Amino acid sequence: MLKPHLKPTTDPAYDILRAERQPLSSFFAPESVAVIGATDKTGSVGRTLLWNLMSNPFGGTIYPINPKRHSVLGIPAYPSIKSVPDQVDLAIIATPAPTVPGVIGECVEAGVKSAIVISAGFKEIGKSGVELEQQILEKARGKMRVIGPNCLGLMSPRTGLNATFA
Repeated sequence: MLKPHLKPTTDPAYDILRAERQPLSSFFAPESVAVIGATDKTGSVGRTLLWNLMSNPFGGTIYPINPKRHSVLGIPAYPSIKSVPDQVDLAIIATPAPTVPGVIGECVEAGVKSAIVISAGFKEIGKSGVELEQQILEKARGKMRVIGPNCLGLMSPRTGLNATFA
């Protein structure tokens, strides 16, 4: 159940995103993508996401985010989304569920336009997961578009984007 202050609304005062001319372009045609939770570990979701972005004709800039690595799969890595020197259109989040609300908050502060939350462990696990989802909604509401949590990702064949872990 949504908290009373998070009920759906059509009031434009609650959604700065409505002013965008192409509101979903940051999902389907991003110029830059950050993979938060990127890693070199074979078989991990973070590695598969990064590899899928790199091995498809996506022509944008890719930023691996991992506070413990200087590079991931040969690409310079950044310790946090706030340390990326350029504007990030799309953040793909593959970190443990309890960290996701904080990551979403950092993405909002960094001006990230959209996020895909791959991470699982939300309402499908019960009350504690529902509370985490509410925190994500509170941080993103009106500031950033979010797909997920607990999703496979997104593909856009037209732009060569493969932001999935499949």
